[in-house]
Amino acid sequence: MGKLYPVGIQNFEKIRKDGYCYIDKTAKIYQLVKTGSYYFLSRPRRFGKSLLVSTLEAYFQGKKELFEGLAMQELEKEWTQYPVIHLDLNAKKFDTEDDLIRLIDRQLLVYESVYGSVPEDVTIDDRFVSLIRNAAGKAGERVVILVDEYDKPMLQTIGNPDLQEKYRNTLKPFYGVLKSMDGYIRFALLTGVTKFGKVSVFSDLNNLEDISRDAAYSDICGITEEELRKNFSEDIRELASASGQTFEQACEQLKTDYDGYHFFPDSPGIYNPFSLLNTFKKRQYGRYWFETGTPTYLVELLKKHKYDLYRMAHEKTTARVLDSIDASSTNPIPVIYQSGYLTIKGYIPEPRIYELGFPNREVEEGFMDFLLPYYTPVEESESGFAIWDFISDVKSGDIDGFMERLQSFLADCPYELAKDVELHYQNVLFIVFRLSGLYTKVEYHTSRGRIDLVLQTDSYIYVMEFKLDGSAEQALQQIEEKQYALPFAKDSRTVYTIGVNFSSETRNIDRWIVKENN
Repeated sequence: MGKLYPVGIQNFEKIRKDGYCYIDKTAKIYQLVKTGSYYFLSRPRRFGKSLLVSTLEAYFQGKKELFEGLAMQELEKEWTQYPVIHLDLNAKKFDTEDDLIRLIDRQLLVYESVYGSVPEDVTIDDRFVSLIRNAAGKAGERVVILVDEYDKPMLQTIGNPDLQEKYRNTLKPFYGVLKSMDGYIRFALLTGVTKFGKVSVFSDLNNLEDISRDAAYSDICGITEEELRKNFSEDIRELASASGQTFEQACEQLKTDYDGYHFFPDSPGIYNPFSLLNTFKKRQYGRYWFETGTPTYLVELLKKHKYDLYRMAHEKTTARVLDSIDASSTNPIPVIYQSGYLTIKGYIPEPRIYELGFPNREVEEGFMDFLLPYYTPVEESESGFAIWDFISDVKSGDIDGFMERLQSFLADCPYELAKDVELHYQNVLFIVFRLSGLYTKVEYHTSRGRIDLVLQTDSYIYVMEFKLDGSAEQALQQIEEKQYALPFAKDSRTVYTIGVNFSSETRNIDRWIVKENN
């Protein structure tokens, strides 16, 4: 029987009892429980947060037998049993305030059946207070509280400020109980994708220690290079032989596709655990993380804030921005970062600026592919073909062919984007060229009113300049004046310079001129 991969299994007990592979994070967990008591951790979806919560639950329930052979077995001597209240807000859909209350109500009922309830309590926060008091009294130990996906209701209502406000008003007093019942609580951890700004659900919880960007815990979820080599070298071998690669080539591709998450500047890269496990299980590379959930709320944000996608790949921001998300916020960056589509690429100590970028190929390609149908007339099911046709024209030197395809990508500018034509054409070109750039080499620069880019294949080099409401001649002249083609003067490939004009009246490319340079 082969190795069992816990794909989609988030229950520590099941993983241990049924013999699934488990990356030992228990030394980190021991450090967490011994050095503090109130924590918040934000990680992208499918990154192992629920498994972390489940492991903490088993630990605090004193289930010593599940930790045999793990670091915790050596570290923990006491194995005290605490009453654990584990809440999970990861419902499929919250459409009304009642949905949220019902979800919490169902979970409280389970614990109330064990520890008792107070008939006079009406609201969920009053019931939570009584539950904590009763559990501590009955067990003779302080209570452990674990809340998974605490922010799911808030995330689902990013586009609906009224409903989000209602959820906030429901959750704020509920989470506030953690502060008022401090004396009864031994340990608390809240996990989620985002950290909604201080003024919202957390404003009363200033005793929570946020470990999302803490160097000591940067690998508490996810898989490090070291863990990958130690736990999966046989799997890499099998993947390599199934893919016709050498061991090192497979390592290289796994790194390109799934590594690259940094939750702290200069921390070693973290691999997406969900994508890795799927790749080993299926013995083939894929966009596994991307296929499990489509971040429609992100597209809504990007469009609503008229966001320049070119900036996204070169974003610079501060810690304050990364930490705050509010319904009123006009900056989509924190949501995109915390959701896992951007990660920390660099850090400038003075003035404490974070440089962000796409973590890896799976995310970049998946995200661009996902955006294409929202920004262009291309159907979702067709986007792969449309890009491949474009790339094959580029590779075969058919300039008129690929320029006509570009025109089709730009046709039917969506009404809500038509007011800002320049931004729209920049975004479409960025998506198309970024996707092509994953198969060919592309360098892309933008400034108000024009874009210059260089596209390289095995046989051709295209140096292009796009102008808005100028002329194709002017664009070509610009390439010559700025000597953009000069670096390729001695190149054996054919170099084409292409001047392109974009008309805001027709909202499309109206002319292009091509000149062969060799």
